[in-house]
Amino acid sequence: MATKNSSLRLQKYLANMGVCSRRAAEVLIRDESIMVNGKIAQIGDKIEPGIDEVIYEGQRIRHRKQGQVVFALNKPKGFICSNDDPHYDRTVFDLIPKDYQSLRLFCAGRLDKESEGLVILTNDGDLANRLMHPSNLVVKRYHVSLKQPFPKKSIPKLIKGIKYEGERMKVESAALLGNQCNDASKEVDVQMHHGKKREIRNLFIVLGYDVKRLKRYQIGTFSIKGMPKGVGIILQKNEIQKLFKHENTL
Repeated sequence: MATKNSSLRLQKYLANMGVCSRRAAEVLIRDESIMVNGKIAQIGDKIEPGIDEVIYEGQRIRHRKQGQVVFALNKPKGFICSNDDPHYDRTVFDLIPKDYQSLRLFCAGRLDKESEGLVILTNDGDLANRLMHPSNLVVKRYHVSLKQPFPKKSIPKLIKGIKYEGERMKVESAALLGNQCNDASKEVDVQMHHGKKREIRNLFIVLGYDVKRLKRYQIGTFSIKGMPKGVGIILQKNEIQKLFKHENTL
């Protein structure tokens, strides 16, 4: 039986083992995809690592001590942020060095297939949760290229936000970039510390502007400036800390 000091909540254990983030682990548990000691796991279950048997997708999760890996990738268009999707054969995990492809890495915040830029891959569930949870106010910066010029006077609409399919979509700040004509530009820089699926694209579309290109170029104060597409680096401690630092907003 697990002792008070050695036991872990099941979702934290799955995150520590690099299966997925804690939030994703809760979904797996609710979907009855996890077995513990031959029984379907429940939210709130605790296990003792190395003693209790945890099964996912028919395979036992082998308890192992694995060092933290945080990999920053400049994702090109056409790749999905998924470990396994039968509909696509190109994932961001195909782009990481072969030495790391055997590790259980997962995305700490996704970009859709047509978007590009900074993606963090890690085996650290706690770090992933810190990056993704809106309450932590981790700022992500995006360069948005539009097909039509976006007027400066409409920036408050981006910040105030709009309702779309029952959810509110908004950005924290925005500014025009590049060549401007009549206080309008096809290039916009936006900042967010949250991020629903395709939120930026849908926000501009509802306002009447088509997104031609969407690139996330910075998280916290860590930027992919100078990093070629399809290439990434293992982050050192000081670089990981940059992911959670704040700078002046636009």
